[in-house]
Amino acid sequence: MKKTLSLMALAFAVVFSGCSATAPKVDGGAPIEKMVATYKIGEYVDVETAKAKLIANGFEVVSTSKQGENGTTILYTNAAMKADANKPMRGFAAVGRILVDDERKQVHIANPIYFGAAFMQDQYNHKLASTTLASLEKAFGPLKNSEDQWEFTGLGSYRFMISMPYYQDMDIVGEGSTADLVARAKAAKGTVVQVGDDRYLAFVDLDKRTNAFPKKIGTQNGELLPWAVLIEGGQARALNAKYYIAVSYPLLDMGGFMGIMTIPDAVTKSLQKSFK
Repeated sequence: MKKTLSLMALAFAVVFSGCSATAPKVDGGAPIEKMVATYKIGEYVDVETAKAKLIANGFEVVSTSKQGENGTTILYTNAAMKADANKPMRGFAAVGRILVDDERKQVHIANPIYFGAAFMQDQYNHKLASTTLASLEKAFGPLKNSEDQWEFTGLGSYRFMISMPYYQDMDIVGEGSTADLVARAKAAKGTVVQVGDDRYLAFVDLDKRTNAFPKKIGTQNGELLPWAVLIEGGQARALNAKYYIAVSYPLLDMGGFMGIMTIPDAVTKSLQKSFK
């Protein structure tokens, strides 16, 4: 589904993007352009080939999961990614995402520079993000930029518009000991990755109806599912859907957001049920 950013949405983005966080720093690593692609796109390979390419280039495959009828999300990590993200409220950056898109016959990769800057905030490690991207380009390249993109310096303070949440405005979907929360995630058939001694990242499927929302706004970015939940400090925290969907779909306009207006609350309720 191809979308264009409406003038109204562009105006909201420019005026109301916010300035609550320090812009990501660029220390070392590859030069970066002003506008950063949200995704990198490579030639199509099947899921097993994609997994083999990741492993051959130093990554660990965390899990695979079908996204609707025409795509599969592959979650991957490595020791450097986990070590860098082993900080309070930064664990979401420990795992990267790839969509093997059977419908469009392409490999659609969440850009580690884009999502690293968004999720690591003022602790962003550009050298690591560029090294990760270089390894992905070696595995799947040459890669082209997606139409989805955002200004690099605005990623740390991203929000869809005024009154919408920032990265740090997470939903608490469960509370308890770390062991208990990890057990609840596994009981909900989630995949759990250990990021640090007392820090885990769980990937949980939403209920079937809620899980289908990418069909309304574009299945090409479907690797945002399964939903990630950060377990640390006695809490299970999820990125607020109004933030996570918007940052994953930066071309989404107000009309598109209104078309899924019930989804953010449904996401929270589904996750709370999993961690009940």
